[in-house]
Amino acid sequence: MARMETPVCDFDSPALDFALRGVDGRIWTLQECRGERGLLVMFLCNHCPYVKAIRSRLVRDTRELLEHGIKSVAIMSNDPTDYAEDSFENMQRTAEEYAFPFPYLFDATQEVARAYGAVCTPDFFGYNASLALQYRGRLDASNKEAAPVDAPRELFAAMKQVAASGRGPTTQTPSMGCSIKWREER
Repeated sequence: MARMETPVCDFDSPALDFALRGVDGRIWTLQECRGERGLLVMFLCNHCPYVKAIRSRLVRDTRELLEHGIKSVAIMSNDPTDYAEDSFENMQRTAEEYAFPFPYLFDATQEVARAYGAVCTPDFFGYNASLALQYRGRLDASNKEAAPVDAPRELFAAMKQVAASGRGPTTQTPSMGCSIKWREER
């Protein structure tokens, strides 16, 4: 499991469209996922310890961001061939167990992750109302274990700022996590 860090935020890069199947059986597009004041696109998976350490906090923060006009979407792009925990059925179980307040989508071709430049799980892309990138940082100081309960809520604060002003913070700490499990060419 190679540990990766996300690149620095490329401010104002546009969100890219997608049409992916969710755990609810629906096909979701970028336009259906966006909120009135922005969108948080998250690349997650089920097996990564970095994601497991933040799931409860992520649900809390994305639920609270709804009150600020920010919707969220999670995309799972790992090749589940070698990681059964990342199968579509297990995605459905995880979404139900944690009561995800956002669509959880399967990027079976991995084309969406490649287009966005996603490198790890979790990898966060925070967009404003115009779908221009404003945040490419971490949730908080969590690593493979959850950060202390009083740790600053970096992603939440950044996206709240995006909702209010349309701009993200100039200083952002990269997210870190397990590398995306790219499909081998066969």
